[in-house]
Amino acid sequence: MAVVELNEQNFEQTINDNPFVIVDFWATWCGPCRTFAPVFEKVSNDHEDIVFAKVNTEEAQGIAAHFQIRSIPTLMIFRDQVIIFSQPGALPESSFRELIGKAQDLDMDQVRADIAKQQGNA
Repeated sequence: MAVVELNEQNFEQTINDNPFVIVDFWATWCGPCRTFAPVFEKVSNDHEDIVFAKVNTEEAQGIAAHFQIRSIPTLMIFRDQVIIFSQPGALPESSFRELIGKAQDLDMDQVRADIAKQQGNA
């Protein structure tokens, strides 16, 4: 599957319409972003069931501000509209693949139960 470019118009719908979305927040001037881009693209080709998306933080400043993106690249993983991972920094391919495997293995019913429990205790 090709990597999808997200912007203010399609971000929310992409997250809501897909059960598993990995977002790479990046900018053209960012050296580590340019280094990570081929890894992101390569790994995306092996996961037809996952939407791989990119947000150019210079063009979609509202999205970047909403998610408080302070460092790029930042990877964010959504499963069932829940952010299960958010971390700045480029990953080597092996670490990225391992992260995806862990994200796939998560029991989302348990994640939602844990969130509900935390919100009840807040």
